[in-house]
Amino acid sequence: MADMGAFRDAVTAWAAGGPGDPAHELAARLTVRAAVLLEGPSDVAAVDALAGRRGRDLTAEGVCVLSIGGAMSVGRYAQLLGPPGLGLRLAGLCDAAERPYYARGFTRAGARPQDFFVCGADLEDELIRVLGVARVEELVRAEGDLRALRTFLQQPAQRDRSPQQQFRRFFGTKKGRKIHYGRVLVEALEPDRVPAPLDDLLAAL
Repeated sequence: MADMGAFRDAVTAWAAGGPGDPAHELAARLTVRAAVLLEGPSDVAAVDALAGRRGRDLTAEGVCVLSIGGAMSVGRYAQLLGPPGLGLRLAGLCDAAERPYYARGFTRAGARPQDFFVCGADLEDELIRVLGVARVEELVRAEGDLRALRTFLQQPAQRDRSPQQQFRRFFGTKKGRKIHYGRVLVEALEPDRVPAPLDDLLAAL
């Protein structure tokens, strides 16, 4: 049975230069209506976690949440999935530094620029700020990573960084860790304390 994972795989292959027919067929079979273009898999984990907490099944709603492998790919995905291609409604989330890529990609594809939302440094930075450094350290301890964190903090390069910057760097030091904490940090949020870009994105879908 076709599922959204198969559609994501078909879109990724299409964006890499493969045929578009599989994506077209799956989009019709699954009644996909919207695509959320995210820079990386940790952002996907965070969006999926927040949707789950709010009792939403984005797949059932016809919303495909996918990682595009970096902001520079947004123009390609927007052309394939937006009005010039599959005709899906586009939404997105990006870091402030990557805003120009998203603005240009959405505009050129005829999508609405107001449907992508902008984090500060990145989504992890937004989540750490809202949760607070002490709470994030509690979560790291609960996940069994406190020893690894302390070893990381002993590195000379970390001495002049703020605690918030240190956590952001730590989450990216091991494969899969950033994805894991994308979910963990979101699940630890108070219901009324969700970072605005993430909250606004989900509300817009």
